[in-house]
Amino acid sequence: MDAAYLVMKNIEKHFPGVQALKGVHLSVRAGEVHGLLGENGAGKSTLMKILDGIYSPDQGEIFINGASHSKMTPEKAQSLGVGFVHQELNLADSLSAAENIYMGRLPYKNKQFGIVDKKKLYQDSERILQILGSTIKPDDLVENLSTAQKQVLEIAKAISLDARIIIFDEPTTSLGNKDVTTLFNIIGTLREQGVAVIYISHRLQEVFDICDRATVLRDGQYIGTVDVKSVSQEQLITMMVGRDITELFPKEQILAGEVLFEVNDLTDYAGKVKHISFQARRGEIVGFAGLVGAGRTEAMRLLFGVDPMYTGDIKVKGQRVKIKAPGDAIKNGICFLSEDRKQQGLSLIMSVADNINLTNMQDGILKHKMLKATAEKYRKNLNIKTASIDTQVANLSGGNQQKVVLAKWLNTDSEIFIFDEPTKGIDVGAKTEIYQIMNRLVGESKTVVIISSELPELLGMADRIYVMCEGRITGEVARGEATQEIIMTLATVGGSNDERKAQ
Repeated sequence: MDAAYLVMKNIEKHFPGVQALKGVHLSVRAGEVHGLLGENGAGKSTLMKILDGIYSPDQGEIFINGASHSKMTPEKAQSLGVGFVHQELNLADSLSAAENIYMGRLPYKNKQFGIVDKKKLYQDSERILQILGSTIKPDDLVENLSTAQKQVLEIAKAISLDARIIIFDEPTTSLGNKDVTTLFNIIGTLREQGVAVIYISHRLQEVFDICDRATVLRDGQYIGTVDVKSVSQEQLITMMVGRDITELFPKEQILAGEVLFEVNDLTDYAGKVKHISFQARRGEIVGFAGLVGAGRTEAMRLLFGVDPMYTGDIKVKGQRVKIKAPGDAIKNGICFLSEDRKQQGLSLIMSVADNINLTNMQDGILKHKMLKATAEKYRKNLNIKTASIDTQVANLSGGNQQKVVLAKWLNTDSEIFIFDEPTKGIDVGAKTEIYQIMNRLVGESKTVVIISSELPELLGMADRIYVMCEGRITGEVARGEATQEIIMTLATVGGSNDERKAQ
């Protein structure tokens, strides 16, 4: 594992008004898992798109297995064994697993008449799926597969192309703990087969779990390459953000006030939420933990009126309220920052200003100057990094998009803020800013409810944590008593008819 299989030297890339990459280096060995780290906007995606042939570099050289390939195209990258497992899966749900693996490269008995050699197709697919240790059958329809299984198919596609370099872009974002373990086992198999793996993640613990070395980019520039075992998490963070972050979770102690939000006997029609009851006070951050599929998001969708409740009693400021649609929730001071900000929280084709003012569009014609001033105020207050509030929100980094969603809700009279996976896919620096905003909200006697699959996040920021399993609350843990072991035990007990408080 000594010789570099992939070398990218002095890579530069300009876009109109932006220098995305300046003199960037990357060297990855065969049989190595190499982390590529940096904040949103650091240049990681641009560098990988250059390797994949999507962008052409303005300057620099690319060497694969010792040969120079400075002018890459997607077709050339594929022929050279570059595979890309994207964060957003690119599969055809109506086709079989085998048809997805060999899409565009199906073996034919008679190509003129479109007769596919299904025996060969299934045999070749079965061989690859066995290499990955997967139980997926070649004829399984993709629409019936789990998110984790779909990701296995993306990896299988790369292997079917004889990929010797495979890029994983935030591969665990939508996976539960069990599926993450399966993914890491697959990556371990690729390492043993001499594949050069490039692993992009904002979850630093994963970098320490799976990577041999890591390269850090900041503001489009190369900062350094380190052996993962020889550095601390704090050192990596300093390299990424260019400053010391003394606390990853800057929790501020706020004296909780009266009960602001109370929920009793909440259930849904689908059986995913079963008799949920909880309360949250002013000045309090209340966490919700649980494995993927535990019912946390489904419960919050009911409370925001996205999905209909079967039973449930909701009180705000001690008064019972009826919520049948999101508009009802908003009128009662409840806002919901959904997990999928791109699909459910933002209009990507609209500007930063228009997104911030979506909750006040009744003023859009008569008070346009005021709306601009409002958007500019939130841009400054939340430190939204954008050249202009007229910039299309699709062009912002994930962390800044999340701040735009938050600004949209701050631009209302909301007092109850429900955050579903608030730091999903954003870098460590932006995470800290989001946590500080939460502190600010509870400091103003508002309530924050946070759903997170990252236990350190809940342990670091929540005053109390409710744990869910199979649609039920199986425990409530106070901040001073909470540990990962207690939470994971409650998250895997299988659900109970009785709520239990961890002692």
